[in-house]
Amino acid sequence: MGKIIAIANQKGGVGKTTTTVNLAASLGVLEKKVLLIDADPQANATSGLGIDVDTVELGTYQVLEHTKLARETIIKTSSPNVDLIPSHIDLVAIEIELVDKEDREYMMKQAIRELKEEYDYILIDCAPSLGLLTLNALTAADSVIIPIQCEYFALEGLGKLLNTIKSVQRIHNPDLDIEGLLLTMYDSRLRLSNQVVEEVKKHFSDMVFDTIIQRNVRLGEAPSYGESIIKYDASSKGAINYLNMANELLKKNKEKV
Repeated sequence: MGKIIAIANQKGGVGKTTTTVNLAASLGVLEKKVLLIDADPQANATSGLGIDVDTVELGTYQVLEHTKLARETIIKTSSPNVDLIPSHIDLVAIEIELVDKEDREYMMKQAIRELKEEYDYILIDCAPSLGLLTLNALTAADSVIIPIQCEYFALEGLGKLLNTIKSVQRIHNPDLDIEGLLLTMYDSRLRLSNQVVEEVKKHFSDMVFDTIIQRNVRLGEAPSYGESIIKYDASSKGAINYLNMANELLKKNKEKV
């Protein structure tokens, strides 16, 4: 039975999609079967895995609308062991279209339930909001990873997200766990980065991943080539960081690495 992990933070630019794509690729390299679900209308995870968004005909939109079975929308990627349910700008409309539907928060959960048997990990790249799309992801997930950038406004909005998670646990998904907080965009030369790390670890201690994702030029370049950092430059600092994070996730879930 696979594990469904949502990668969520309503703040944009915290490394959410970078984390989803590169964690998926790292788990794939470690011989885990991974499905990435792009639940963001910006479709950056889709293009980041080398898929031309303009050619996407079936994806997360149809999954949430229940007009297609989830497995009918899955496409292969060039990353070993990584499949994708792609996104498209059409997904913007889903919040309006689902609003009157019964059990609207459970659309993703119902649609992907059957896929848990087929994958070791299902990663959901959430939109940078706390709307119905993110709510569907959190309701479907077993746990959530929260990326936090090592910058001045790092903790701004985190309380809101944690309250949303508590609300989802109370109303829709009592089994939802916080897998961990992941510190991203770390620059050891900046005092501010070090202060943020200290602050987050002081407040959240055991909830914080030991692995910290450092600022890395190659990490920023990889999406423009439609590749994960593992494929683009496996020897880069970014690739090593994400492989370490994948190893840490597997150990946390008591899997052999």
